[in-house]
Amino acid sequence: MDNNKLYNALLKTQERQRAEHAAQGHTDRTDEVSARHRESDYPSDEGAAQPFHGETGQEKNFRRERPFAGSRPNWTMVESEHETHSPSLYDSSISLELINNPRPWSVDQLRERKIIFPGMANKAILDAFREVRIKLRDRAGASNFSVMVSSMGKEDDSVLTAFNLAATFAMDAQTSALLVDCNPWHDGLENLVSSPISLGVTDFVADKSLDVKDIIYPSGLDRLSVVPAGTQATSAVELYSAVRMRDLIRELKGRYPDRFLIINAPPVRASTEAHILVRYANQVVLSVPFGEVTPEEIVSSVEMLGSEKFSGLIFQQ
Repeated sequence: MDNNKLYNALLKTQERQRAEHAAQGHTDRTDEVSARHRESDYPSDEGAAQPFHGETGQEKNFRRERPFAGSRPNWTMVESEHETHSPSLYDSSISLELINNPRPWSVDQLRERKIIFPGMANKAILDAFREVRIKLRDRAGASNFSVMVSSMGKEDDSVLTAFNLAATFAMDAQTSALLVDCNPWHDGLENLVSSPISLGVTDFVADKSLDVKDIIYPSGLDRLSVVPAGTQATSAVELYSAVRMRDLIRELKGRYPDRFLIINAPPVRASTEAHILVRYANQVVLSVPFGEVTPEEIVSSVEMLGSEKFSGLIFQQ
């Protein structure tokens, strides 16, 4: 036999041995799973598929390798895999796709409402909010967090600033944002979302029959949802101090690790609610109406809320 024939014969022998070894290993594993399945889920073999008379050896192997090809579901194999591999408790790529946005805003509608969006003409404003997002994330570290936004004006509401800050977090395809409006004295959020809103934070705290899903609404922006303030304005101070309020914020922030909470509070210098809500925030950002607030008033408000949580100012034009 020459060298070429000898070499080819060796190759064929090795290939045949590998194929037989692989087939034997597959059959052994399948038979083991099949045996466990019959012992645990089916006490007897009554009604099990039996080989037909006249089957070839190949057909018998096929039926042995596919013991549940009939009507029986392969539960044991799933359970066996579950025991070997820890279940995935959270998948951000799936959860973010499930955030409902049935009525997305058009570009013209975003401009009309002064909502920031990628590609907007005034890039300086967009970059300013992105810079705030970067600073907040750098200060907080890797985990998600909550930010309270409150106006330094006596009557101005900060909901647009808070909404745009939440929109900035939602622009990141790997994260989501939830705006929690806690200013029941102002209805500015209704103009910023594309779906009708009704029940909100104060209603949830006052009514124990409500579920969290009953107060979360789509915003009109991808990956951004909102929780309105609700209808119980006169009792807001007491409701925000309740244990159920604390549990609500904990639930909203802790359910998804990629979610960032933006809490819109009433004006810090004209309300008591902001002083209560600060306890639920990891960081505080104050919006400052241009030309209406002195540096001394800013320092006083920061000291009143707590300088350890203060993260910066956003000046309104």
